[in-house]
Amino acid sequence: MLETIDHGPVRELRLARPPVNAFSPALVRELTQALQRAAKESRAIVVSGREGMFSAGLDVPELLQLDHAGMTEFWRNFFALLESVARSPIPVVAAITGHSPAGGAVFSLFCDYRVMCSGEYRIGLNETRVGLVVPRVIQQALVRLLGAHRAERMIVAGALVKPEEALQAGLVDCLADDAASTVAAAVEWCEQHLSLPGVAMSGNRRMMRQSLCSHFDDLGEKDIEDFVNGWFDEQTQSTLHALVAQLQKKKA
Repeated sequence: MLETIDHGPVRELRLARPPVNAFSPALVRELTQALQRAAKESRAIVVSGREGMFSAGLDVPELLQLDHAGMTEFWRNFFALLESVARSPIPVVAAITGHSPAGGAVFSLFCDYRVMCSGEYRIGLNETRVGLVVPRVIQQALVRLLGAHRAERMIVAGALVKPEEALQAGLVDCLADDAASTVAAAVEWCEQHLSLPGVAMSGNRRMMRQSLCSHFDDLGEKDIEDFVNGWFDEQTQSTLHALVAQLQKKKA
């Protein structure tokens, strides 16, 4: 589900879960563990996807098979993944190599920097369109990047935007021509920061990311319970099952 490629002091963790690198319970656990290992063994991390696809978000068909307890455990683990990125002692860069809706975009919000591949791709938080309320900790991370009004417009509309629009809004930091150059630009950003005085770079990075990390200090069981209850809401379940049926029809 993950490929590991070392670029000197920079470790690339490439999502490799066909067909769309969707976040399943197993991938969430494996990626969290890989990030924790890389933080001890490397000096910076790049998380990438395949050409044309970073991650399509949550594995909805698999998650729909879980009961209430299973979904609660999944969301604890997913929030733990996001927190591990936010609190990483070393820089983490998202090399967004293609489409990145929903969970793919969410993951990138907690990274230090986001490079996206140009092309006919889309990125954004489209949870409204599939019947889900965006959890508070994720809302706050988007507001940190875009500002309150622009984040509101994107979340409420469930908007998916092109790379150029994402750059203009501040959802990504720069664009690259193709998947390979997206990864190369992400690695280069890491190398540039690793060339800075280490104590100063790390200390200032930690200080400036504190507002992002602090959102997890307030994350409690009630937040997780509220989201899981929303997941099992009758209207939400109907919308999600219709989405899965539509995807299966396209595959057929």
